[in-house]
Amino acid sequence: MLDRRQFLQVAAATAAITGAPGLTSRALARQTITQKDLLKFDSVGQVTLLNFTDCHAQLVPLYFREPSVNLGIGGARGLPPHITGKELLTKFGLEAGSPEAYAFSSHDFSNLAKTYGRVGGMDRMATLIKAIRSERPNNTLLLDGGDTWQGSYTSLKTSGEDMVEAMNALGVDAMTAHWEFTYGTERVNALKDKLKFPFLAGNVVDTEWEEKVFESTATFERGGVKIAVIGQAFPYTPVANPRYLIPKWSFGIREELIRQRVEKARKDGAELVVLLSHNGFDVDRKLASRVNGIDVILTGHTHDAIPGVVKVGGTLLVASGSHGKFLARLDLDVKGGKVKDFRFRLIPVFSDVITPDPEMAAVIKKIRAPHEKELGRVLGRTDSLLYRRGNLNGTFDDLICEALLRERDAEIALSPGFRWGSSVLPGQEITVEHVFNQTAITYPKAYRTEMTGKFLKEILEDVADNLFHPDPYYQQGGDMVRVGGMAYAIDIGKPIGQRISDMTLIKTGKPIDPARNYVVSGWASVNEGTQGPPVYDVVKNYIEKKKVIDIPPNQNIRVTGA
Repeated sequence: MLDRRQFLQVAAATAAITGAPGLTSRALARQTITQKDLLKFDSVGQVTLLNFTDCHAQLVPLYFREPSVNLGIGGARGLPPHITGKELLTKFGLEAGSPEAYAFSSHDFSNLAKTYGRVGGMDRMATLIKAIRSERPNNTLLLDGGDTWQGSYTSLKTSGEDMVEAMNALGVDAMTAHWEFTYGTERVNALKDKLKFPFLAGNVVDTEWEEKVFESTATFERGGVKIAVIGQAFPYTPVANPRYLIPKWSFGIREELIRQRVEKARKDGAELVVLLSHNGFDVDRKLASRVNGIDVILTGHTHDAIPGVVKVGGTLLVASGSHGKFLARLDLDVKGGKVKDFRFRLIPVFSDVITPDPEMAAVIKKIRAPHEKELGRVLGRTDSLLYRRGNLNGTFDDLICEALLRERDAEIALSPGFRWGSSVLPGQEITVEHVFNQTAITYPKAYRTEMTGKFLKEILEDVADNLFHPDPYYQQGGDMVRVGGMAYAIDIGKPIGQRISDMTLIKTGKPIDPARNYVVSGWASVNEGTQGPPVYDVVKNYIEKKKVIDIPPNQNIRVTGA
């Protein structure tokens, strides 16, 4: 939990951006945001850890709405990151309408986006990183939490090489991974060899030889402190993504292996142990309570942006958001192998007030130049906010489901509960780039098949258990599968097999018959040999025909047990 001192650090960081406590004028708040304000920080100790995670190959500024629904289960209920909207503002002392409120909350997002503009952009990120490195030249370590090579048009067209080039230019010191593995074994190894820094994924084991595939630990010295960074890839990669792409690699949390590596790092003289993790926040919260000796966990995968550090025993958990929207800075005073003091700030990368770094801007321009015409091609316009994040649905996913229903002549549509994808504001044009920001994967086929009502319920129950299992070690991240053409109720407090009820076919208003076959279209099947057109073509065709998109509020899911 956040203690009083950490709460005050968050409040001080907020005041630095908004100009003064109590500032209520949105216009005045905007005027006070400067690059200098974003970088303002009272340094402490010998080590500065910089971290971003889950950027999903986003090289240029964008809009990204944080979730309005992030339900916690069991012991995590009511704890960060399961606090959203106005409740989050209250919890962290953020004033409604302020820049920090815009960055961290979904509340009044569309209006605040018009005031405070876009976020992210690797040339802006580079500016912040270079400034901090200049201030702390021998103290700074930059760590990438993974999900970096996938999620955009250019990453798909270059099979991740664009992001390797960008991360080398950014000067990353080490990374871990998840979606990187969806390029397949050979491509991952080829890209890894092009990195100028370690690729750490100690929980990946060769199934034939029972040996580690990648290095687990890298050692650094900063400010006279010996630092061990242990990399932890997403444990459920072969379940959440196609096994056939990485047939000989086994994953898993491997708690005992982490414990052994922490102990070895300490024996080898590490004074500071950092777990660079793609487990997901609740998994890492449990892990921190069970494995001693980890000073800091830089946690990724669940895309949580938490304004303060969360302490679990002697471990500091940092959640750095996603899409290049934030840069986390954690300063540490280390003495006698223990963290004696720290200061933290999750810096929003407000694109429109940060001067782009010219070197990184040139790299991005080179990457995007061959694709610029197609990236900017306009497909239509939206009259409603399009976003993805949310446990149960997102409006861009509702759009994808509608496209699958119409273009594939289906009764029911299923869209995976991915957490990546930029937002599109009301009145904005929808471009090819926006569609690929939601759909750029290596297994994009939009299938059309028949499923029984019984099998549909089993799918919903299985995904719900991945999300709402009371033991975090059984949660695989991601959000609930999105559904088009069907309504249902979900009780998140029930056990598997009992959460889903009242399944109804919307066009007839009749209950789903367990024995009847329904025509279903979906995408991102993990099964090899899936047939169908790429989902991005399906969505592009639908938008071009429709021209103006207006997604109504989704009233088709009833939630209880929360």
